[in-house]
Amino acid sequence: MAVPKKYFHDHLVLLLLSINAFLAIAGSIFILVRLGTSHGTGYIVQYRASLGINAFETGSVTALLSFVAFAALVLATHTVLSMRAYRIHRQLAITILSLGILLLILTIIISNALLVLR
Repeated sequence: MAVPKKYFHDHLVLLLLSINAFLAIAGSIFILVRLGTSHGTGYIVQYRASLGINAFETGSVTALLSFVAFAALVLATHTVLSMRAYRIHRQLAITILSLGILLLILTIIISNALLVLR
């Protein structure tokens, strides 16, 4: 896959790529640190409002480690998609990278909410 030379010279694209990478790395480190400092084996991984008093479902560490894998997947996918879309239209590539930022922010917020309930 040949990347257009202008892609890496575009300042806005580089800024968005840097923000995506920072959020993915910071979110992963944040989750791993929070998992490392908590004691015990039961983690709250789901909240079901329709269940009433039993609304919280517990699970293992792998359910929360999937947030780290999701952050890496979002970073890689949005980077590749924006590279391919840049040839078609610059604004499309910027939109793809911006949506990646939104997904990474939501990943950090949701993982933090589940780890705080611990």
